[in-house]
Amino acid sequence: MRSPFAGRAASGAIAAYIRLVEATSSRTEIDRHHADALLAGGQGFIIAFWHARLLMGAALKGETDRPVHMLISAHRDGEIIANAVKGFGVNLIRGSAADPKKPEKNKSGAPAIAAMIAALDQGAIVGMTPDGPKGPAEIAKIGAIKLAAFSGAPILPGAYSASRGLRLKTWDRFLLAAPFSRLAFAARPPIHVERNADAAALERARAHLEAELKEAGRIADAAVGRLPLDTD
Repeated sequence: MRSPFAGRAASGAIAAYIRLVEATSSRTEIDRHHADALLAGGQGFIIAFWHARLLMGAALKGETDRPVHMLISAHRDGEIIANAVKGFGVNLIRGSAADPKKPEKNKSGAPAIAAMIAALDQGAIVGMTPDGPKGPAEIAKIGAIKLAAFSGAPILPGAYSASRGLRLKTWDRFLLAAPFSRLAFAARPPIHVERNADAAALERARAHLEAELKEAGRIADAAVGRLPLDTD
């Protein structure tokens, strides 16, 4: 997968697969009013979902005329995903959450944060996976919360699930939806973070986001009859 040709082939295959699943599957939207209320306003907002439920995220671009940006890892796998979702009209912001233990590898962190804040200020939607790109799975990092505090933008927690498909043996147990599935997209109430929030308030917001993302996944799974991860 280090070959540029192989990377382009993988990106094309992922994009085609997403379109196949979307075209052959039925779709249910749960508590969409949470998203509609944000879309009706002019303010930008952050949409957050677990890395394992990333696959069908690009298909949501068709739900809005607003610009949609997605934070994508600067790693090689991020490049493949970036090229796969370009055809859906999603704008890419390349970068990762800064690791204070590896300052020499944080070169993409500050520009990515600046780009996300600029996009939100212009009324765009910014997608993030709070447990990505390397986990631990379903443990929210503080990055999305700090972005909400800096920008004043609310966070919309969400999840998708599919009646058919596999949980891959990856660090996040990635959900690979199968064609001819019943898809469910669940939204939870927006989370607002005060601009001047202290460390304790940021941590409470982080824990709240983590709980809401887990609840969104539970609701979406239940809607399509998928067993919880710890039993499938």
